[in-house]
Amino acid sequence: MYKDRTVGVVIPAYNEEALIARSLASIPEFVDRVVVVDDGCLDATADVVRQAAAADPRIRLVRHAENRGVGAAVASGYAWCRSQGLDVAVVMGGDAQMDPADLPALLDPVVERRADYAKGNRLVSGEAWQKMPHVRYLGNTVLTFMTKIASGYWHVTDSQSGYTAIGRSALYLLPLAEIYPRYGMPNDLLVTLNIYGMRVVDVPVKPIYGIGERSGIRIGRILFSLSFLMMRLFVKRMVHKYVIRDFHPLVLFYAFGSGLLLVDLALIVRLFVVWSARGSIPPINALAIVFCTLMSFQSILFAMLFDMEANRDLNGGKR
Repeated sequence: MYKDRTVGVVIPAYNEEALIARSLASIPEFVDRVVVVDDGCLDATADVVRQAAAADPRIRLVRHAENRGVGAAVASGYAWCRSQGLDVAVVMGGDAQMDPADLPALLDPVVERRADYAKGNRLVSGEAWQKMPHVRYLGNTVLTFMTKIASGYWHVTDSQSGYTAIGRSALYLLPLAEIYPRYGMPNDLLVTLNIYGMRVVDVPVKPIYGIGERSGIRIGRILFSLSFLMMRLFVKRMVHKYVIRDFHPLVLFYAFGSGLLLVDLALIVRLFVVWSARGSIPPINALAIVFCTLMSFQSILFAMLFDMEANRDLNGGKR
């Protein structure tokens, strides 16, 4: 137990035979339960986990018949923690990239009930720029900015960090079956947490790289696919939080700004068509484009400011 709260660690694993034993051996003694979710591994991950479980009765193995994605693996782990009646569920990777020394700092905001969800932030110290592949760092930065807009947690950074702790109330309330099953799971979960009014806090954690881990992530492909996911999640949050649950005028500002951007785009296309045909730019069209551009960005910025204010009390880092 940690400060009179039972703690479970969820380890989603896919082909982690090289580092899973190291990850399991590093888990602190105050952790009550450990569940490794074998997400359709093609290597000997399950055998390594069984060997570790023979020496450590806290460890359990849950297996997916086929690979369903990291989000689905985390959801299965959360469901297992629910069945055990645990107070806090922590997610750690099977590739030993999450420092167990950071675990108390992640747990404190949750067990002290200052936050419902604590998320590791590897970018605070600047050390990540030296250790993380620069392409991944920049891709993470872009995804973080999109996640701020989509989720409404404007204070949250390093959105793709998987080192997290979730409290009992959020764990038992969230619709686990609806969690996005693959790499966009952290982004989807943040949006869902916001819809349910959960407090989230960022906690500085140590970035660990260069220990033999292998990543199948392709940043270009991920950025493209997650951009569409972010747009869908943003609309989902706007509808559920600011229309269905409690109407807020910021949706009108977002709608007006987005509509003007579409008009702006149409005017720009028309401008180029006329320019190509006549060889000159009609001044009225140019003024209309400037007007629509300024008004659309102003409207969207106002909407963002309203959103920041509406979500200010969900910053679990405030005391």
